[in-house]
Amino acid sequence: MYDNITVPGANRLMRRRIGLTWLSAALLLCACDVQVRDTTPAEYPANHDLGMYEVSATVSHDMLVTPGSVYLYAQGDTQKLELTPNADRSQWHGFYPVRCRSSFPLQFVAEWRLPLNVMRKVVPPQPRQVRLLEPPLTRSASFDSSGKAPKGGWLGTVQYSFVTVASVQITGAHIEPQSASTEDAAAAKPLSVVSSFPVVGGCGDLIDVRVASSAPHSHGTLVIDTNDPADPHWQTHVEFAPKRAPFSDRLRCHSSPSCCACR
Repeated sequence: MYDNITVPGANRLMRRRIGLTWLSAALLLCACDVQVRDTTPAEYPANHDLGMYEVSATVSHDMLVTPGSVYLYAQGDTQKLELTPNADRSQWHGFYPVRCRSSFPLQFVAEWRLPLNVMRKVVPPQPRQVRLLEPPLTRSASFDSSGKAPKGGWLGTVQYSFVTVASVQITGAHIEPQSASTEDAAAAKPLSVVSSFPVVGGCGDLIDVRVASSAPHSHGTLVIDTNDPADPHWQTHVEFAPKRAPFSDRLRCHSSPSCCACR
């Protein structure tokens, strides 16, 4: 007979307590978050020798998160790298290993421990690409044309190395005058490319392109064509000239014109 008796205001008090409970839980969740800001540069010059690139981020956290409970990782395609913090654990960095690529994907994974569970956050939600820039190829090459011309002319080898692709082909090459002037056109006329194409090389290999000169003095621009999207064409200044004898030899020649260094 007492089952349907209600205390005035009891339902209202119960609803208030439930509301306060949910509000407290929401506030606790809001005070338990970690914020990550990516500070890694957008691009790096590719360094094939080292093959390591610094990745970094800053971390801040809400008042209920203990700094010592936070850990930060960098991840890419298949790698996950634990980063190292500074003294107050607000700045994190590490070195990401990669070779023979023009970019690598990067995300940061933050993990932190709460009293009842472990939280995890990935920033950004989708990986961003850090670009690796192909270093400049050979800009100039000089060759000695002293002495009597060998059969086929004086030879020189220009070397190129590509480090942002797994393999590369130099598909062709030719000589152009350095400018439109008559003098440069005449200086480039003795030059020729004697390599056969395509020339294939792997990442970091030295790839040879051979040139020849039929005159002891010549210069021009070697233009190569490649299948590398970063450097589909490249120009190298080439020059052939007799190497000057050391000053001591020239001085001896002055006193003795029959000296071999004078010939």
